[in-house]
Amino acid sequence: MSQFFRPNLKRQGRIARGVIGTLCLIGGIITVDFVLWLGLIFVVAGLFAIYEALAGWCLARACGLKTKI
Repeated sequence: MSQFFRPNLKRQGRIARGVIGTLCLIGGIITVDFVLWLGLIFVVAGLFAIYEALAGWCLARACGLKTKI
């Protein structure tokens, strides 16, 4: 199990996930005023992407999927 949670992102991947997470979080905060459930999905996705950026870990890569960044 420790192999699954080891860091697997380099600098570019961490920056990309941080930007994506920030955009999702901002979009979710704006969207929550119009459609609550959609806004909450964006907020949760944004927070998870920010966690991935801070931890240097990507769920998709941990599951074996290859990503470009």
